[in-house]
Amino acid sequence: MFSQALGPLLLLLGVLASDLWVYNDAQARDAQGRPVVFSTGTLHIDTPAAWLLGCLVLWVLCLPLYLTSRDPR
Repeated sequence: MFSQALGPLLLLLGVLASDLWVYNDAQARDAQGRPVVFSTGTLHIDTPAAWLLGCLVLWVLCLPLYLTSRDPR
């Protein structure tokens, strides 16, 4: 019974860990003067808090969006 709950729990921990990484990375880039920005139509994401919220709510969409919006340097 415990092993059946372990899979979803590990997945949740992985998602939360990636959310924290996004927030820390966005904060570091913002402090360097290179914020991660995504804008389309009326949607504008440009703060670490906005990236974190997006990843918490729509991880499957916002994590890949964040990764492609980062400046590779």
